[in-house]
Amino acid sequence: MLTIRKGTDRGATTFGGWLDSRHTFSFGEHIDPRFMGYRALRVINEDRVAPGKGFSTHPHRDMEIISYVLQGALRHEDSLGTGSIINVGDVQRMSAGTGVLHSERNASESEPAHFLQIWLLPERTRIPPSYEQRTFPLSNRQGRLMLIASRDSRDGSIQVHQDVDLYSAILGRGESAAHTLEDGRHAWVQVARGDVRLNGTVLSAGDGAAVTDEPELRLTAATHTEVLLFDLA
Repeated sequence: MLTIRKGTDRGATTFGGWLDSRHTFSFGEHIDPRFMGYRALRVINEDRVAPGKGFSTHPHRDMEIISYVLQGALRHEDSLGTGSIINVGDVQRMSAGTGVLHSERNASESEPAHFLQIWLLPERTRIPPSYEQRTFPLSNRQGRLMLIASRDSRDGSIQVHQDVDLYSAILGRGESAAHTLEDGRHAWVQVARGDVRLNGTVLSAGDGAAVTDEPELRLTAATHTEVLLFDLA
């Protein structure tokens, strides 16, 4: 069974002319009782940030936070002493745990930044804060689902403190990729760009879908597509 969350139905936050954020799940002042999260997946925000602007230093606690850049680059700094640039192809994970302060800003003074910020509920609270960033070249994801985050950091994926496998795929028009869900597992599919058929149902950029009782997921791109697939307990 598929439950579709249309991108056009998402909550929206705009601020100061520099931020345009769309919320797949309830976030801030935007509360939708139908979409409070899905399994351990709590937030998918699609953010567009103007050149030189961004989120000033602010706190987080007891959350796994993943940044996934679609365009431009982000400058990250945190109270762990981390300073980094997150580019297209990079995936960053920050475990907030017992508490961390961080800022995230557009690294360019001339080009916009476009990225997804993803929050996962951790499997236990009050873990020590930590940071990880790895590069997953787009060419390595072409035509297939590539594991980019997992609890056991297998196959070179970043580690998350939750029973979640996160895959990314870049599909050209007509290309397909498939994923098998084990018994008792669930999935969320999020389309970052393009148009794709998920088991015959058309999803467009910004759309998401909760998946239950579907043993196999087949994604077939109608246009050049970038898609995320969360395999969830």
